[in-house]
Amino acid sequence: MYINQLIDAYKATKSYVQDKQIAHDLGISMQKLSDIRKGRRYLTENEALYLADEVGADKEMVLVYLAADKAKSYEAQTLWNSIAKKFNGRGLQGISMVCGGLAMWIGSPNEAILQCVLCILC
Repeated sequence: MYINQLIDAYKATKSYVQDKQIAHDLGISMQKLSDIRKGRRYLTENEALYLADEVGADKEMVLVYLAADKAKSYEAQTLWNSIAKKFNGRGLQGISMVCGGLAMWIGSPNEAILQCVLCILC
């Protein structure tokens, strides 16, 4: 579970000793955090984004892995993990930023948006 790794990274970043310190920061009960660690419950998107922000993790990747953890079936989990690996391996943030800049430089604003979208989808 990626979310446990994120929680552990947050714990290390803050030099916390106990999970109840993390639960306090997130504004959740210790029982909920324990259930999250065991895979019975999940962080909300806002909680996951807070942790990502605090540890300097890529927020988009955190949301993808959160969706993978929440997936009910093995097939869905496998597909989400595959998406995460492709997303991480290609560095789509950099590609989309470069495409957006080139599109703005080459054409008009409407064409630029369309070209940027096409670059992201390719």
